[in-house]
Amino acid sequence: MRSGQVLVTGASGFVGKWTVVELLRAGFTVRASVRSEDKAEAVRQAVTHQLGEDILYRLSFVKLNLMHDPGWTRAMLRIDAVIHAAGVVLSGGPDNPQRVIGPAVEGSERVLRFATLAGVKRIILTSSVAAVGYGHGSVRGVQHFTADDFTDIDAVRRPAAAVTGATMAERGAWAYARQEGLALTTIHPGHILGKGLDSDVSPSLQLIGWLLDGSRPKVPDIGVSVVDVRDVAALLVAALHQPATIGQRYLAASDYVSFAHMGFILAAAFPDWPVGLEVLPDWRIRLQAAFGGPMRGFINDLGHEKHYDRSKAEALLAGPLISGREAIVAAARSLIQFGLVSSRTTVESPAGGN
Repeated sequence: MRSGQVLVTGASGFVGKWTVVELLRAGFTVRASVRSEDKAEAVRQAVTHQLGEDILYRLSFVKLNLMHDPGWTRAMLRIDAVIHAAGVVLSGGPDNPQRVIGPAVEGSERVLRFATLAGVKRIILTSSVAAVGYGHGSVRGVQHFTADDFTDIDAVRRPAAAVTGATMAERGAWAYARQEGLALTTIHPGHILGKGLDSDVSPSLQLIGWLLDGSRPKVPDIGVSVVDVRDVAALLVAALHQPATIGQRYLAASDYVSFAHMGFILAAAFPDWPVGLEVLPDWRIRLQAAFGGPMRGFINDLGHEKHYDRSKAEALLAGPLISGREAIVAAARSLIQFGLVSSRTTVESPAGGN
């Protein structure tokens, strides 16, 4: 598929905005799903800043809600493909897991159901490595996962909303696609960082903010597999171009980076910022997680170092993924640029980075 009209759900999100930009850059017409006119204007501004105003004639908007049916029938009219980029990203474990699980599972089902009713066959689903790397036993240490690995939520010792939601949504999507004959591809990002297009960035960048401004000077002795948001958007669009991606899963994660190493990267790139570098012992994390809050989301990763095979993603993009270091530095620069973090010292131009 080299042209046509694509519906992008969650178009005002961190991934969604970049996906809209990359689709327009590639020559597609985009119908962008948003929750309000304010969100639509933010997408227009992001597109204009990247591509200029002349491209806006290929961009339109529709107001949709993942949890409600109204509007979806009209939204699917004359659509050639759907990129489902919408979801709920929280900085810590939610008080109510259904805040994440509900939109992930029910939202994906609603997208597929209305696409089927409209005769839309081509679907690109944004999932997560959370649907890949959990429930594989109590093996500690370095683990390697490929696109053939699936999370077993029944075997996850401490179920997390993000893991449960992503896994159930993907499992349901593949079952529905087989039943209805849909041409489905799933993209599984790691921890999404990189350059923000405006101040409405993902909570996934909050970790960088905590480290950069020293508000969380002590970090867990764990890490994440990082991916740059620009690579995620590029993969979503590349999947439309390549029919061979139908029926395939792609893991989008460049480098595993420990939180301590993130701190060293930020301290080197932003020497005037009070970057937190102290590592918390595991027992402190377990204690804090027992009372909820941000640490709850990390409990399943203690003692594990998860690496995800990026070879299929790099083959699809015909080149390497952006490095974890570059994604981290770009995220920090965005937080500074949009005034989302503040330093106790005078900030000079960041050293290093690309």
